[in-house]
Amino acid sequence: MKSIFIKNFATTALLLAFSFLLLAVSFVGIGRTYLIEDYRRGMMSAAGEVAHTASAVARGNSLSDWTMSMVISSISGSTGNHIFITDEEGTIITCSEKRPHCEHIGKQVPSDTIRQMELGSFDQLTTLDGIYPEKRYVVGKPISAETDGTLLGYCFISSEISHMLGAWTSYLSWAIVAFSIVSLIAMLMVMVYSKRMARPLDEIASASRKFARGDFSVRVKQTADTTDEMGALIDSFNKMADSLEQAENRRSEFIANISHELRTPMTTIAGFADGILDGTIPPEQERKYLISIRDETRRLSRLVRDMLDVSRAKAKAADASRRSVFDLTELILQTMLSFESRATKKNLDVDPQLPDSHLMVIADKDAITQVIYNLLDNAIKFASPGSCLIVRLYKDMGKAYVSVKDFGETIPPDDLPYIFDRFHKSDRSRSLDKEGVGLGLYLVKTIINAHDEDIAVRSEDGMTEFVFTLTLAENSKQGREKT
Repeated sequence: MKSIFIKNFATTALLLAFSFLLLAVSFVGIGRTYLIEDYRRGMMSAAGEVAHTASAVARGNSLSDWTMSMVISSISGSTGNHIFITDEEGTIITCSEKRPHCEHIGKQVPSDTIRQMELGSFDQLTTLDGIYPEKRYVVGKPISAETDGTLLGYCFISSEISHMLGAWTSYLSWAIVAFSIVSLIAMLMVMVYSKRMARPLDEIASASRKFARGDFSVRVKQTADTTDEMGALIDSFNKMADSLEQAENRRSEFIANISHELRTPMTTIAGFADGILDGTIPPEQERKYLISIRDETRRLSRLVRDMLDVSRAKAKAADASRRSVFDLTELILQTMLSFESRATKKNLDVDPQLPDSHLMVIADKDAITQVIYNLLDNAIKFASPGSCLIVRLYKDMGKAYVSVKDFGETIPPDDLPYIFDRFHKSDRSRSLDKEGVGLGLYLVKTIINAHDEDIAVRSEDGMTEFVFTLTLAENSKQGREKT
């Protein structure tokens, strides 16, 4: 199976290679044309200089004079081109070659070339009808007298094709080296970038395989840029992993709860049922044990209901979308009203120490209602008859503090560190439900922690106080604006 790295690298490399090939072909074609054109313009300029010089020499000497031969030989040596001069009929009379008997002297330039020269200039790749053994690039210009413009002859400059392409060959060599280096660097960058792009996908694939084996703890390392598509994918994947891990933890916790609490009552029910069936329990006592079986069955029902309530409450409390801004003062008063009859029946003096103004907080209103309800229920249940129940609300350092204080039987010091643990029951029955299974305070702690808040308990000298915090709405709004 081909990896996405190989596919991405191969595709990008092919695109780069094709782009570089098109660029190279265009670059080579344009460069070659430009160099040849530049060389041609140089030859035409040199032909014009030779024609001008010949016109000046012709005022005192003949175009076939030794002086003219020396002049064009000097120009030929500096430019590397071959130069010769013809009379007005096209017969070569002077040549740049320094041999005593030049083979070009006396040769006739083709008549069609002369006719073309009469129109102004000549520019062509030709052998001049055998004057040169191979094709050369030849340019020519007429030579006119400076005084009256009379035609005196023609000058021709020629160059071998290899001379013209010499600079092009050197240029092409450097171009090939430059293109090779750029291509190599581009390929290396593509390989590194493709590998970098494929790494998060490899990590996601590896994490998915671990998920399939039941390991939900693995996470994908976030990239530097969290705003691009890959960063968004990694963020979504990690959030999915968090949800899966939380779901798995809740499932494991629920199974652990069931296993922990169902073992004893199920054993009791099975034992009593076996005793009745096999006659171990006398008939006159069967009713007694059937009542025990009924009570244990009902306790099991309450246990399952409470655990389901805890699971649902935990899931809802962790959902940030359920949170809203509400008046905590009003919520406490409404919750306290539901305990009015119970407090009156127990002759409790309820003292609500609440601020006069509204205290707005941001949280899950239903979940916080459950927290306040459970703490008030606990306080009323264990407060001594005729004592005082104090509910206090205040704010400090951007937090709202809720305190529920009762006076009565306290929690033993040894039990305080475990009061919020799952299924923990104090020896002095300070759980939220004397007939429950020790999930009340665990639920309160879970909801508060899901809001990233704190809860504490203090129990001494006949007084027990629970205090928890919530974030003020105005402080949360300021934090969002700063962010």
